[in-house]
This record gives sequence, structure tokens and C-alpha cells, in this order.
Amino acid sequence: MNAYANEIARALALRAEQVDRVLALHEEGATVPFMARYRKEATGGLDEVQIQAILDAAGTRKELDDRRAAVRRSIEEQGKLTPELVAALARATTRAEVEDLYLPYRPKRRTRATIARERGLEPLADSIWKLEPGDPIATAGAFVDPGKGVPDPEAALAGARDICAERVAEDPELRGAARSLVAGKGELSSRMAPKMKGEKTRFDAYADHSEPVSKAPSHRVLAILRGEAEEVLKVRLALPDDEIVDRLRTKVVGRSTTPAARQLGQAVEDGWSRLMAPSVESEVRTQLKDRADLGAVEIFAENLRHLLLAAPAGGRRVLALDPGLRTGIKATMLDPTGKVLETSTLYSEAGASRRAEAARLLASLVSRHGPELVAVGNGTGSREAEAFVREALGAGRLPIVSVSEQGASIYSASATAREELPDLDVSLRGAVSIGRRLQDPLAELVKIEPKSIGVGQYQHDVDQGLLKKKLGEVVDSCVSAVGVDANTASPQLLEHVAGVGPTLARRIVAHRDEQGPYESRAALRKVKGLGPKAFEQAAGFLRVKGRNPLDDSGVHPERYGVVERMAKDLGVEVASLVGRSELVRRIDWRGYVGDGLGEPTLRDILAELEKPGRDPRGDFSAPAFRPGLHRLEDVREGMVLQGVVTNVTGFGAFVDVGVHQDGLVHVSQLSSRFVKDPAEVVKVGDELTVKVVSVDLERKRLGLSVKALQGGAPGSAGRP
Repeated sequence: MNAYANEIARALALRAEQVDRVLALHEEGATVPFMARYRKEATGGLDEVQIQAILDAAGTRKELDDRRAAVRRSIEEQGKLTPELVAALARATTRAEVEDLYLPYRPKRRTRATIARERGLEPLADSIWKLEPGDPIATAGAFVDPGKGVPDPEAALAGARDICAERVAEDPELRGAARSLVAGKGELSSRMAPKMKGEKTRFDAYADHSEPVSKAPSHRVLAILRGEAEEVLKVRLALPDDEIVDRLRTKVVGRSTTPAARQLGQAVEDGWSRLMAPSVESEVRTQLKDRADLGAVEIFAENLRHLLLAAPAGGRRVLALDPGLRTGIKATMLDPTGKVLETSTLYSEAGASRRAEAARLLASLVSRHGPELVAVGNGTGSREAEAFVREALGAGRLPIVSVSEQGASIYSASATAREELPDLDVSLRGAVSIGRRLQDPLAELVKIEPKSIGVGQYQHDVDQGLLKKKLGEVVDSCVSAVGVDANTASPQLLEHVAGVGPTLARRIVAHRDEQGPYESRAALRKVKGLGPKAFEQAAGFLRVKGRNPLDDSGVHPERYGVVERMAKDLGVEVASLVGRSELVRRIDWRGYVGDGLGEPTLRDILAELEKPGRDPRGDFSAPAFRPGLHRLEDVREGMVLQGVVTNVTGFGAFVDVGVHQDGLVHVSQLSSRFVKDPAEVVKVGDELTVKVVSVDLERKRLGLSVKALQGGAPGSAGRP
């Protein structure tokens, strides 16, 4: 069994056998989506989140062991490794504990304690540390040596206290006690920087703020730290100094009242205030930031998942508009597959004559191509563009859908866009991206770096490595959940299929372009570099519309034989079984158990046979905003509006109600019952009915409430 299996199983409340099997499969090259979907018998039915948690825990434990080994080698090279230290290092369960043990042996610059040792004062420090009887002043007299910089007994005692203070600061047990008190009773406080007093800033809510470190939510921590980085706020950790010093004095000095105890007590105070407090404060700030980063990344990841899995408009003709006031509306007509049919620029805001000409051009586009939907980017000029379309075509003639254009400009200038749309201007590429996002959000958004999509909180302030890793996992998970058509998918989409990656994705597309469409999943084996292991991992998530209907389903090729047996037992061909509910329901899965195949996978196979290639994203419906409401100035308090959730944060949900400026439903206004985490009750893409509780035209803020419609008083929105 894997050395980490039992420990990880206890931490995650799983069985050790499950953890061991996941780690073994991972060592063999299995991906998270593959294990979750096609190795349920081996993992005991663990989902992707649980499997990823196991892998993350194993990675963290390995990093700890590597650091433990490096520390041990360093101390051993110094000739200071003792059996007690070896045992203490082995017992350490956190990086902080390992670093505490290493601290006395870490190479350091000359300190006051180092200088005192050079002056021969360590024996005096030992005497004080051991609380030996006698008068320390008298004892110190023997260490007076002006030639060494010790002119009198007081100087000798000062040096001895420096040595004792460093011992206090470097003692692992004492550091642990202090760290625990800071984490439990420390306060995160912020004040307005002196130069900003009297100025209105976006950090005014934190101008006089204080809350326990242990309870500070991620969004407030990141907001406060951003305010500090922008030199708007002064931030500090208020530490329980007196309580910490009392705790340290009790552990080091005990109840002794001897003269040596007084000297040691002074050393304890100095060890805390001068040496330990700054480093512990730095550690706790780092831990606070790490915790806030993790919380923010989890929120971003969850929002991204819901955005990527938004219902696609599917095979519909779309007229895509990228609004522009001065530069004109960039219009692109897309066929049901996203192919560009025609482009145009409509100068609707450049005077009456040009507006009339733009209306004629738009009507002509619509007449020639017959779009079923109009996609309008939600950036500057979007409401004017929507009003123009209604005026030119007639209100209600075509559904108009507002589409987020976050990241569209980044895509337009990217190498991917230049490769896909080499003949189009950068501005027109943005319109294409907007239209394709409506047709298939997942296929289009994978072309953009996830953090540029704009569905998180403070995503540019968090650990970018952590953010990239987590968002990459989410994209891979979503692509695997939906499946990918091997004959139409872009390289950017294919690279997120389990076992594929960027290089193999390009080869799959190149082979397709050179040899023609794949006729079966088996044909993918001819792609250079797509060996047995890669095929095993990827095949179940790749779809091919061909002679074998199983190739266009979620049934893995390794299980085709089982389906063939099922069909034979029913006396029908496989093609006659797939999609026939009345036949599938006659199959008793118990008759096919064996050879690593059990109930979980067999039930998945039957579900897939009943509804082959089912899309988990649901059916598309265009949001219905209130007619005549296009600008923030049109909104009045008390209005009840329909909206769509565009972003969920730790402090609430942002909702598009059709006026270009998203409104905020504060967490306190999401329900008449208490809600701790907004993600408990809403997600990106949800349609909400909300009541307008405040309109701030000066700051362009819109306050909304769900609670007010449930019989609860709106109340105060509270602090973000």
C-alpha cells in the first residue's frame, strides 16, 4: 500500500484502499476524468473532486517529505544531527514545524546573540537559562573583558540575555504556542493612509476596520491587501502580545522569582517583541493570504464551471454584434457550425443618414441569411446596439441575447484567432468570438486564458500558479463531461481531453486535415503519438459520428464487447439497441458483472445506451429582460426585474438585468434565511427575479434583493 494512503484516507474520510488505488492508477498514467468516469470499481465510486483532493494531498505530503529530507541533510552536514532531532523531524506534520526545527541551524547573518557568543558569554546565558541560584550580577563579573567588548557586568548580562532571547525565538515548541495564539486571537486591522484621509476611495469600507484573523473571509482579506498595495490603506496584524509573553514566560521561567528568573523574563519579552513577533506576524500574514487565495480560486473555479457548462444555443444561425459607438458595430453572420458567412460594419451612432444606411445594411444581412438569434457583446455601446437592432428590424422580431465579451479582445489579438480567422480584422474577430460563445460557450471559451474571462474575485491578486492549476482542472473536467467531436473540435478544445494535451491535439487536427474525417474511434490510433495509453485515456471522451453508434457515445471502446453481448442476448444489432429505451430497460446488469466490471460502470453503460451522447448542459433559452429598460437611468427603486447571474463572489451575486451595469445582490439579500456562502443558493447562469433596492447613478451601482420578494425587509446591504 502507498506510504501516504492511510494518512490521506483519515484526512479525507475515505478508505485507505480507495486512496491507494487512486495513487496507483495515477502512477500508471491515469487522468482524473478517466478514473472518475471509467474506473469506478477501482476507486469505489470517487468523483473528480475527491480524486483530485487525493492527488493534491499526496503532492503536499511529498513536498513536506522532500523538505524534511533537505533539512536533515543540512543539519547532518553541520555535524549537529542528534537522535532527538531525527525523531522530532519525523514527527513533524506541517512545513511550519519542520522550519521551526531547522531555524537554530539555518545559516544566518551575525546577530546580537552571535556576537555575544563570540565574546564568550554563552556559559553565562546557560546559567541564566537554567535558573541557577545566586546573583547574576556577581556571576557576570567573571565575564567582564573590555578587550572583547564587555566593559562591565551589565554588558555581560545584556549579551547573555540576547543569547537567551534567540533561544526563545528559535524554540519550536514556543513558536508553536505563539503562532497558535496569534491565529486564534490576532486581529486584522486597516486604517486609511494619512495621505488619503478625506478622499473618497473604493476602500472606504475598510477605513476603520478590524476583525479576527480566524474569521476574515477571503474577499475582505484580498480587498484589504489590495488597498495596502495601492497605498490607500495601512494594514497591520494586532497581536495578543501580553498574553503571548505570559504564555512564553510560564513555559520558560515557570514560577521562579529568583534574580536569574528576572533576567530570563526580560529575555523572554525581548525574544518575543524583537525576534519572534515579526517572523510570526509575517508567517500568519502569509497563511492569511494563502487561505484567501484558496477561497478566491475556489469561487472562480466554481463560477467558471457553470459558465463553461452553460446551455449552448446549438446549431442555430447567429448574427453577432460587437458594439462600438465611434468605430461602429462590427457585425458577423455565422452559420450553425460557427462558420463566418459575411461581415459588415454598421455606423449606427454617426448621424441620421449613416444610421439609416446602417439599418438598410442590417436588414439586408438578415434577409440574406435568416439568423435565428442576435448576439450582442455586453461592453460599451451594447444597449445602444440593442436599441438600434430593435428599431431597424422591429421589436420582438429576433431574440436578442447579451453575451459577455470578457476576454474577447485578448482572443482577437491572439495567435489562435489569427490562425482561425486570418482574413478578418482584429475587431471583426471579436464579433465572431461573441457569436460563437452563444452557439457553444465551452468550445469558444477554452481558447481564452481562463483568468481573463472575468467570473471571479481579485483573480489578478491571487497566487497565479494556484489559479492556473485549478482553472485548468475545471476546463479539463468540463470538456470531459460534455465530450468532444473529433472531426470538428479545435486544437484548443482537444488539448483539454484526458490524455491528449497541446501537441497531440495539433496532431489530431493535422491528421484530420490531411486524411479526411475520422470514420471511427479506432481510426484515431493512426495519429502519430496517440499510443495505447493515450487512446485509453482519451477515447471515451472523443466522439466520432460513423458506422458504429457507440463511437458517438460515452461508452468506452474497452466495453464495446459487453454492449455487443447485451445486443446479442436481446436478439438485435447494436445499432438497433442504441437509443431504444424499451430495449435497454430489459437488460439486467447483473448478468454482465465480471472482469473488473461492476454495477457502477454497467449502470453508466445502460444510461448511455438509453440516451447516447447526452449533453449535460441542458436546453438553451434566451433571457427575457424587461422591455424599455436599457440604461441604469431607466431603473427605479421598487422595480421587480428578471435577471441572469453573471458572477458569484464571497459577498454576493452580480446580476445582469439588461441595463449594461450588473447589479449586486448582497449575501444578506439572497434569501430570507441565513446564507453563509452565496454559492449555496445561486450559480452563474441562474435566472433570478429581483427587486431594486438602491440606484446610485454617481458610482454606477445597482442594489438588488431576492429577500425583499420573500417577505423579508431589504435592510442594509452590509459591508462587502
